[in-house]
Amino acid sequence: MKLFDVYSCYDINLVNGKGMKLSDDKGNQYLDFYGGHGVISIGHSHPHYMFRIENQLHCLGFYSNAVKNELQEKLACKLGQLSGYDEYNLFLCNSGAEANENALKIASFHNQKSKVISIKGAFHGRTGGALSITDNPKLSSEFNAKHNVVFIEMNDTEGMLKELEAGDVSAVIIEGIQGVNGVFEPSVDFLKATKSACEQNGALLILDEIQSGFGRSGKFFAHQYSGVKPDIITTAKGMGNGFPIAGVLISPEIKSWKGMLGTTFGGNHLACAASLAVLETIEEEKLLSNSVEIGKYLIEKLKDNKAIKAIRGKGLMIGIDIENMSEIRTKLLKEHGIFTGSSGQNTLRLLPPLSITKEEADQFIEAFNCVLASTCAA
Repeated sequence: MKLFDVYSCYDINLVNGKGMKLSDDKGNQYLDFYGGHGVISIGHSHPHYMFRIENQLHCLGFYSNAVKNELQEKLACKLGQLSGYDEYNLFLCNSGAEANENALKIASFHNQKSKVISIKGAFHGRTGGALSITDNPKLSSEFNAKHNVVFIEMNDTEGMLKELEAGDVSAVIIEGIQGVNGVFEPSVDFLKATKSACEQNGALLILDEIQSGFGRSGKFFAHQYSGVKPDIITTAKGMGNGFPIAGVLISPEIKSWKGMLGTTFGGNHLACAASLAVLETIEEEKLLSNSVEIGKYLIEKLKDNKAIKAIRGKGLMIGIDIENMSEIRTKLLKEHGIFTGSSGQNTLRLLPPLSITKEEADQFIEAFNCVLASTCAA
């Protein structure tokens, strides 16, 4: 049997990782400024992370939600404490797409409506409902195209209010920071106006913090810069530092009933141990502060380079607009051993672990400036 050929990937077989550093099966060393799509939050092979998972594996690796799992309650308590949403309720699942699917279902159960407003350029996942609210027709099959979804421009307050005034909208879903589209943020005024209009018209506001959550932006969730409290928050990626886990944070105003949601693997013992380790490390090592400090340092050091058309972001979620982005990204990897990400044709995306040091930031800055100089000169 062969693998179903759907990924465009580098011919690099990674076999080891520690902190920001990676190595392949040929002994080549790399610096990770992408974290596997922003998943690695506390660094590869963090000692406390490994201890938590190994210890849990020696006790019990898995049982389904047919029995009580006290680790879920501990995780909910710790997540509520660190995020500031201790009064919300938590549903645990396995991936960002699954979290968004459940968020949409919760909203529809709550208000008995089906229409959803999403934002142009959005990416919310590749499953049925999540793909219907993702603004990329190339990825959508006929199966995904049947949902009642309207896309409006980011920060188009007038357009948002007009759609909501009809009273037929179940939910508005907005990313805390758009990642795939190039690291773009909703404005504070836009979020506030949207939340107010949702309340007035019986719709729920969902904040997708799959990529921008768990400290990535310097706040626990990126939307917390606005002061807005959404009805539902979805989170995944950095939540497990590589172990599959996701969550839906749900306002206490939304009531549950037995059988409303369900999952076989969601919130299993190993997944909870992994996420607890992430939360404990974020708190112990003050990684929110580090995200702010190193993120500002990177932007400050890079912003005056004339080859950079624009630089955006908060914390350690940074987008850099440059010409020949693909060539520059390849050179960073092949000549300097630095993994980075991309958004579209012109945006280089940085999503390093929140544990990054200033010295590691300097390594990137030096390599990036070197590659820009050689590329522009050519």
